[in-house]
Amino acid sequence: MFENRTYRKQHQKKGLVSFDVTVKETNLNIQAESDLTQAAIKAVLKFRNTIETHIKLNPEFATSLIPLQSPGPGPHIIKDMIEASRLANVGPMAAVAGTVAEYTGKSLLNDSSEVLVENGGDIFIKSNTDTIFSIYAESSPFSLTTGILVEKRKAPYGMCTSSGTLGHSKSFGKADAATVLSDSCPLADAAATQLGNMVKNPEDIKTAIDAGKSIPGIQGIVIIKGESIGLWGDLKLVKL
Repeated sequence: MFENRTYRKQHQKKGLVSFDVTVKETNLNIQAESDLTQAAIKAVLKFRNTIETHIKLNPEFATSLIPLQSPGPGPHIIKDMIEASRLANVGPMAAVAGTVAEYTGKSLLNDSSEVLVENGGDIFIKSNTDTIFSIYAESSPFSLTTGILVEKRKAPYGMCTSSGTLGHSKSFGKADAATVLSDSCPLADAAATQLGNMVKNPEDIKTAIDAGKSIPGIQGIVIIKGESIGLWGDLKLVKL
């Protein structure tokens, strides 16, 4: 399931220790000031258990392709997924990878002032420096030749990517990459799914970006389809 994640070699942050954590279907690459493998495993188990328990009680949470109503009082992680999916107009599981990355990453900030958690192309990051994210877009000429520069931020943020031509995640579009920047990693994940779904050909890029700009909390967008690329927001493209 995880054999093709060679892109992880492209985003090593200087001065941080890199380690992988696998719990069932969750496979994370984590970078921190020290090896926090055991703390990360404990966190992933906790958050996965909360989501799995909610699904047992509410099976539609795992299958719905449209937003669901909030069930009322409940775990914050479930509420975050539901709110992200509502804003992006997708099902709640469209936010699951970004949510697990964010909740795991925030738990590790108790032991490391800088943390990066990558979950299948969905990244939660707290960094004290500027960060360049390499673009992995299958056969597009922008793949691994172009990066996204995000300047240093005081608060953690999410950088999430959806692809209709790469990976195992469900997508109804054909974008090589739809990448979204937000302070909320769950929202970035859900929005990337929605915008990726909208792109069938290069002519759809502008429409998708316009739709993304209208989602509250979205701060940057990059969409790639073949030799075409669209960019909006608080980020810059750089050559690698």
